[in-house]
Amino acid sequence: MSLILFNKPFQVLCQFSREDDRETLADYLTIPNIYPAGRLDADSEGLMLLTDDGRLQHQIAHPDHKEAKTYLVQLEGVADRAALDRLRAPIDLGDFTTKPCHASLIAAPDWLWPRNPPIRVRQDKPTSWVAITLEEGKNRQVRRMTAAVGLPTLRLVRSSIGPFSLATHPLMPGEWMEVPEAAVGGKG
Repeated sequence: MSLILFNKPFQVLCQFSREDDRETLADYLTIPNIYPAGRLDADSEGLMLLTDDGRLQHQIAHPDHKEAKTYLVQLEGVADRAALDRLRAPIDLGDFTTKPCHASLIAAPDWLWPRNPPIRVRQDKPTSWVAITLEEGKNRQVRRMTAAVGLPTLRLVRSSIGPFSLATHPLMPGEWMEVPEAAVGGKG
């Protein structure tokens, strides 16, 4: 087996071991000896890669390899040019400073599944969507970045990792697929 693409649902823990009554990867994937190549926090949804190849796992997940990851982020508030410029530039988050990234205002993705439960809606607060592409990935980084520019994250969906995307490999939450060896290319 080379690589598994998995669309992690909201509130699923990114681990196979049980924790209280919370859903984990084990509720969706029963393939033996696979491990996540990177993580998504429970509040985030979207694309994960899992593999039984330790070298490939390290290459995908390790920041030195700069595997680009794109996140679609629904924000509380409207991302104006100044906010986008601040997101693109390094941001001092206290314990680390982010690297420059790509950030752009996008229309609400019409292909995106509804979240269960839905995000909170405030009639007096508009929302906007941005696409943020990072070549790093620290704990809760995107959420911390948007908060730092005054636009809290309401919903966060990782849509792509390197050459793999939910746009080209459409999976509903909880669905997975194996990528053939040839699709991995130079990653193995």
